[in-house]
Amino acid sequence: MTRFVQLHLLISYPPANLNRDDLGNPKSARMGGVERLRVSSQSLKRAWRTSELFQQVLAGSIGTRTKRLGVEAFEALTKAGIGEKQAADWAGQIAKVYGAVKKDSPLEIEQLVHIAPEERDSLDTLVAILAQEKRGPTDDELDVLLHPQAAVDIAMFGRMLASKTRFNGEAAVQVAHAIGVHASAIEDDYFTAVDDLNQSEPGAAHIGESGFAAAVFYQYLCIDRDLLKHNLGGDEELTQKALRALVQAALTVGPSGKQNSFASRAYAHYALAEKGPQQPRSLSLAFVKPVSGGDYAGEAVEALERVRDNMDKVYGACADSRKQFNVLTGEGSLAELLDFVAAE
Repeated sequence: MTRFVQLHLLISYPPANLNRDDLGNPKSARMGGVERLRVSSQSLKRAWRTSELFQQVLAGSIGTRTKRLGVEAFEALTKAGIGEKQAADWAGQIAKVYGAVKKDSPLEIEQLVHIAPEERDSLDTLVAILAQEKRGPTDDELDVLLHPQAAVDIAMFGRMLASKTRFNGEAAVQVAHAIGVHASAIEDDYFTAVDDLNQSEPGAAHIGESGFAAAVFYQYLCIDRDLLKHNLGGDEELTQKALRALVQAALTVGPSGKQNSFASRAYAHYALAEKGPQQPRSLSLAFVKPVSGGDYAGEAVEALERVRDNMDKVYGACADSRKQFNVLTGEGSLAELLDFVAAE
C-alpha cells in the first residue's frame, strides 16, 4: 500500500518579486473572486534543488540539467588534441544519446537533460578514453544512461527523455503553486539612480519601475514515499536524508527573484506534516474565501486547521499521523518535524 507524506506550509513574505511573469511583475492568479500572488512550482523546485542546503546535505547525489553535454564533450576532446572535425563528429554521437539535437547546432540537445552524477562520470570517462585512444565511440560505450540512479533531485522531480523512454523517471514529489491566502495588490516601485561623478547636472542618471507585492502564502507538497525510495534503488538511508533536505528546504528556502532589491528571505511560520496511505488532498479549500482580517498569518492557521478537522469529520481520518509547528505560538520544532517526516 502506497504511503504518502503531505506537507502544508504557511509562509509570509514582505514586499518582494519572487517569481516574475513575462512583464516582470510578480506572478498572480485569480481565486475566490480576488487577485492573489502566486509562485510557480517550477520556481520553487529549482530554488530547493540548487540551494546551498541541498548541495551540503546531498553532496554527490544531485543531478545536472543541461543542453550542453555534446558541447562539453567537444571542448574536452579538442582540448586533448583531437582535431575539430573528428571531435565534432564524436561529440555529436554522444549528444544524440540524450535526445534530438538542434539542426543549426548539432552539438546542443534540443531539450534540457537531467543526468545523475554517476551518469556524468560515465560520460567524462568515455570522453577521456576517446581522447587517449584517438577514436570514436562504439555503440556499447554510448550506453551511459542508468535506471535507477542515485540523483535525489531526479528521484524527487522525475525526468523525461523523449528518445530514451526507458530511462524516464516518474516524479515522487508533487509541488503545488504557492498561492496567497488573501487578496494582494501588485504595486510599482519607482526608483532612480544617481551618477556619483556628475556634479554639474542635477537629476537622476537612471529612472525605472519594478513591480512588487506582499502576501502570506499557502504551499502544498505531496510525497510518494515508496516511489521515492524505489527511485533511489531501495536505499532507505538516502531516502531519509532526501526527505529531511526537501522538507527543510521547503520551510526555509524561497526563490531568489529580486533578492538584492527586497531581501525577501522568510521561513514558514506554520507547518503541518501528515503521513498515511489515504488518498492525498490539498487544503487550499481553506483559502477559497480570502483571509480578510488584520492578522493574515494567524487567521490563515485557523482556517487551515478548521478545514483539516472538518475533512476528517466528513471523510474519516485523512492521515494516520500528524506533526506540526507554529512559530506564532511557539508550538513544536523543526527538529521534531524532520524526524517525523523521515521516519520509515
